[in-house]
Amino acid sequence: MVRSLKNPKKAKRKNKSSKKGDGSSSSNSTPSMPAKVWQPGVDALEEGEELQCDPSAYNSLHAFHIGWPCLSFDIVRDSLGLVRTEFPHTIYCVTGTQAHNASNSIGIFKISNISGKRRELVPTKTSNADTDMDSDSSDSDDDDVEDDGPKAPVFQVRKVFHEGCVNRIRAMTQKPNICASWGDTGHVQIWDVGSHLNAMAESETNISKDAATILNQPPLVKFTGHKDEEGYAIDWSPLVPGRLVSGDCKNCIHLWEPASDSTWNVGDKPFVGHTASVEDLQWSPTEQFVFASSSVDKTIAIWDTRTGKSPATSFKAHETDVNVISWNRLASCMLASGSDDGTFSIRDLRMLKEGDSVVAHFQYHKHPITSIEWSPHEASTLAVSSSDNQLTIWDLSLERDEEEEAEFKAKTQEEVHAPTDLPPQLLFVHQGQKDLKELHWHTQIPGMLISTAADGFNILMPSNIESNLPANAAA
Repeated sequence: MVRSLKNPKKAKRKNKSSKKGDGSSSSNSTPSMPAKVWQPGVDALEEGEELQCDPSAYNSLHAFHIGWPCLSFDIVRDSLGLVRTEFPHTIYCVTGTQAHNASNSIGIFKISNISGKRRELVPTKTSNADTDMDSDSSDSDDDDVEDDGPKAPVFQVRKVFHEGCVNRIRAMTQKPNICASWGDTGHVQIWDVGSHLNAMAESETNISKDAATILNQPPLVKFTGHKDEEGYAIDWSPLVPGRLVSGDCKNCIHLWEPASDSTWNVGDKPFVGHTASVEDLQWSPTEQFVFASSSVDKTIAIWDTRTGKSPATSFKAHETDVNVISWNRLASCMLASGSDDGTFSIRDLRMLKEGDSVVAHFQYHKHPITSIEWSPHEASTLAVSSSDNQLTIWDLSLERDEEEEAEFKAKTQEEVHAPTDLPPQLLFVHQGQKDLKELHWHTQIPGMLISTAADGFNILMPSNIESNLPANAAA
């Protein structure tokens, strides 16, 4: 795949000191060379310059918030179609707030009429005015990229009181109305949000994003077995409905087994193998008794619940804290991990016994990795977020191909030079959010990503992300 095609980072540098109102028009002036594409992680902004988004890099881009910042969220599986490719889109999510007072809540929200437009991967020739368009409006949640005029997305939200900040929240795949939350109070709680999802599904009325009403609803379960030690690690099994693991900031992991639709049996004796905080947990996509954990002790452990409370294997994964992991559900031998030093690695678990299982290691980000997730539609693609305020998308199958670059130049009739200082696997860079915390791919809408940060959520669909969908996929 041609390098310039697969990395069309459109964030250009805009000189603040440029004169305005001088009566000049870009469409009437002498054509100039295209603006230099700023290379994230390589180029430094000069004094008086700022980044400017180019909306042509996206099929869809929207921003919204529910009031307080949210550290974590999850996309709720819906019944609108297994594979949806046509705009407008509708999504359902659950999230949890990080408020400075007692007003923390779980937010259940629906956004409908998410519109956008498919673009050609090889763009048609445009005027200089078109290539340097201002993109301020594309960051608005009322913006629409359709040519027939703006149509604002419809936003609905319901809030349920939550004791303390929500460190992490996850919805069950098999029963999307059930979600589990990790609170900073040291409690793991399970909730049934089905009534709220049903109410929003039956309504298309826009509910104010400033909705102050916080409903009181008791959780189905409140687990105190982590002994008031807060945590972040939690994951539902993709194979066994209701099976859950939760890990705390000490070093303990507890296994939850469903006893009924609303009760769980949680083992009193925890799984212990790490020597520091358990940061993330991931169930195997193919083995119902196997899960992985990552820790501040710089290691990753693989566990088999049938063989006791100690890990089946453990290995040093990074030089600093291993913040996040993601198990590839399309290629189950691959496990991705992100570290506090900004690096992330890809391991082939089949090579663990040979000693060196790392098949790819990237040092692009300069600050801690906060989230990492494999694409549910492309086995070689994953997304990464970092405290450097960048969300990056990577395709591990890419290599630089000079012949394809030459072909691309011929089609566009422009001089296109692939950056030599960036990895060829870097597919896309998204910026504009501050203090990124978590990202997720939408499993039912190919190419859609949602991310949360200190200043709210973004919904984005990069225009250069293509998915090889099955021929009989239902839209």
